[in-house]
Amino acid sequence: MTKIFVGGSRRLTRMNVNVKAKLEAMIQREYVILVGDANGTDKTVQKHLLDRHYSNVIVFCMANGCRNNLGQWEERRIQVYSGKNGFEYYSVKDAEMAREADYGFMLWDAKSKGTFKNILNLLKSNKRTLVYISPQRDFLVLDTLNDIPNLLQRCDIEDRNSLESKFKLSGVLKPKAIQHEFDIVA
Repeated sequence: MTKIFVGGSRRLTRMNVNVKAKLEAMIQREYVILVGDANGTDKTVQKHLLDRHYSNVIVFCMANGCRNNLGQWEERRIQVYSGKNGFEYYSVKDAEMAREADYGFMLWDAKSKGTFKNILNLLKSNKRTLVYISPQRDFLVLDTLNDIPNLLQRCDIEDRNSLESKFKLSGVLKPKAIQHEFDIVA
């Protein structure tokens, strides 16, 4: 059975008709939807699935329990055995969702480092990912890590530089893959 990791930025708390249509297509195909337990996108997606009475959902959370499981769906509790906290702590859960999923659907504010890391994890595992870029209200399909520069072009320069630095993208992507609008190409 096909599993889709649906996630996104905590800042995103509403979905437009186009995003809802993508979720509706997943429901119609009876895909298993893997979703986290955070506020923002996770909770908004859970609310939509609950309103649609959709039961083919697994909520991923940390071992101490789910912050949000609106539909009382099956839970997958992830144990962390190290001293991780904050971003790194919850990234373990997200990495497990990326590992288990067949595909990804990320709702991104073009800023969130957590959502961006999920996109990278999915692509590193050769899993096609559909990204809804909320500032542009547009979708982008990513098949490989070589598609990351196209995604980064949708960010403002400060956020792009921050993501490139945080995730050391020059070491992940092929040389010359990341270009800024100020680069001159002969």
